[in-house]
Amino acid sequence: MIAIGGSIGTGLFVASGATIAQAGPGGALAAYILIGAMVYFLMTSLGELAAYMPVSGSFATYGARYVDEGFGFALGWNYWYNWAVTIAVELAAAQLVMQYWFPDTPGVLWSALFLGLMFALNAISVRGFGEAEYWCALIKVVTVIAFIAIGTLMIFGIMRGDFSQAHGLANLTTGDAPFVGGLPALMGVAMIAGFSFQGTELIGVAAGESADPAKNIPRAVRQVFWRILLFYVLAIAVIGVLIPYTDPSLLKSDVETVGISPFTLVFRHAGLAFAAGVMNAVILTAVLSAGNSGMYASTRMLYNLATEGRAPRVFARLTRNGVPLMALLATTAVGALCFLTSLFESKAVYLWLLNLSGMTGFIAWLGIAASHYRFRKGFMAQGLDLNRLPYRSPFFPYGPIFAFTLCMIVTLGQNYQAFTEGNIDWVAVAATYVGIPIFLLIWLAYRIKRKTRFVRYADMKFPALPAAPGGAPAPGTAAAHGE
Repeated sequence: MIAIGGSIGTGLFVASGATIAQAGPGGALAAYILIGAMVYFLMTSLGELAAYMPVSGSFATYGARYVDEGFGFALGWNYWYNWAVTIAVELAAAQLVMQYWFPDTPGVLWSALFLGLMFALNAISVRGFGEAEYWCALIKVVTVIAFIAIGTLMIFGIMRGDFSQAHGLANLTTGDAPFVGGLPALMGVAMIAGFSFQGTELIGVAAGESADPAKNIPRAVRQVFWRILLFYVLAIAVIGVLIPYTDPSLLKSDVETVGISPFTLVFRHAGLAFAAGVMNAVILTAVLSAGNSGMYASTRMLYNLATEGRAPRVFARLTRNGVPLMALLATTAVGALCFLTSLFESKAVYLWLLNLSGMTGFIAWLGIAASHYRFRKGFMAQGLDLNRLPYRSPFFPYGPIFAFTLCMIVTLGQNYQAFTEGNIDWVAVAATYVGIPIFLLIWLAYRIKRKTRFVRYADMKFPALPAAPGGAPAPGTAAAHGE
């Protein structure tokens, strides 16, 4: 449920409008299907690792053990930064949502209020956080299902709303639809689609504090495929059929018009004015839930880095309720970047932060694919029995190879058109690619200082036994780290 809470947020409810506006209904659907397939392969890889060795550090720990110690170090800091920035993205989106009801209220006030609420939920206890996420996720699941059902009825003319006749598939042939801008546009929206899926990897982070991870993690991974198909692919298909990509209300990168969630637009077309307001409230719940999940994930990653000596020890301190409060405070400070939206036009900052966070998320996915590939290779090289694995990815080695390759293509090529134009927008280029040199510099600096090398298959260490049924070891303990 935490994975659902983290992955259904502004990427689907708000930014999906930008994908259709930029690439058309066909291009947006293709991007979500392609990235969705990649994410499913990644989750089977992460599921194999997390079920066998559940730790709060998740793939940062796996990267250090099975790729290179410096790689894991850079991956951990990258992921902390990724979700800390995502908190700011979600809070910037919350300002857009609140403008629906309070257009004259300064957005910075809403950001401060919601940031304080998320901090309180995380500071109380992990149980309080988990309970809040469960109910928020349930609200979102019910809403998406209702949206798809109503949208389907509108497409076939059963519920016509303000349409004079059955809507059919007319919008799929409007203008340059279904594919607008060709391959460059498809590549450009792939990063936004990737941002929409970020959060599914939270099952790896939450494994360190979950009950019976050997049983529950594989079950969650198996549900990812249907979750992607239902929540993303069908929702994007419904939006693409019902709303023309030329609709000025869709959120666009030029931010000349007021962005409205495509979910709200569909309910408005259905003639359900009251439901549109309710949908906006649901979107607000989704925004806060996704930001809340991000705060949890980044706090636990920073805590784990501290317990392993890769971050200042002060971040390893726990309260009596087991909450890493100092790590939470540091994460909250970075989330306060949302206050930049009080100085600039909110949607411009939102899209800028969205691209920045999206790149670091893809780097984390690259790390998962590389860690799983080398983990399995080392496991087999030492002659260990694959039946020891509580869950085994059915797609190895093709799954991690496909995911790594596609991640690399999207990461490097998602803004390549900026270099083919006469005047290069260096601000946009920097916002897109800044995550790559930061990651490489951290990795290189660690390798030089600690003189680390890639871990040889023969030198890899594997836990003696998979996680014992009945609960994972406490975060930060020797048992939790497979010692």
